[in-house]
Amino acid sequence: MTRTVCLAQNPDADALLASDRFALLLGMLLDQQIPMEKAFSGPKVLADRMGGLDVHRIAEADPEEFATIMATPPAVHRFPGSMAKRVQALSQFVVEQYDGDVTRIWADGDGAAVFKRLKALPGFGDQKAKIFLALLGKQFDVTPDGWRAAAGHYGDEGSRRSVADVTDQKSLLEVRDFKKAAKAAAKK
Repeated sequence: MTRTVCLAQNPDADALLASDRFALLLGMLLDQQIPMEKAFSGPKVLADRMGGLDVHRIAEADPEEFATIMATPPAVHRFPGSMAKRVQALSQFVVEQYDGDVTRIWADGDGAAVFKRLKALPGFGDQKAKIFLALLGKQFDVTPDGWRAAAGHYGDEGSRRSVADVTDQKSLLEVRDFKKAAKAAAKK
């Protein structure tokens, strides 16, 4: 069965996200201060520039050379220098702690344990870990006991609050509307 993903809103980038969990994890890391579609397209851009997406190659890359790869126009991220460091730190952590296999992060334990491991990743805080856990549960059939509770409101069925809920263009617009309304409510 071929999984359909619509996070990058680009068929080639989404195909990589659907087939490569390291790409998915990198997309989530990059998803800050730029549009979601650009963030989740980043792994495909890196794969194209590096002749494939390999956690070991990124972890071992010369930091200056990797920063150049990230910054080459069009840059992978709005802040290519700092994000190059974060991408390498995440890659190094995954190699050191999980032998380069990101699926080991969520391979066992309940939702709380998986959340704790996600939160321990470089560049992942509480919210990003919850959103990624919800993304895994809602779109990738990673559903350890208690995953919805560990993901907080991001795990709510039928919600439209994060990337975890984006399955097509319509749901992307619904998530954007939710975020806009939440921002407006927070200003009051």
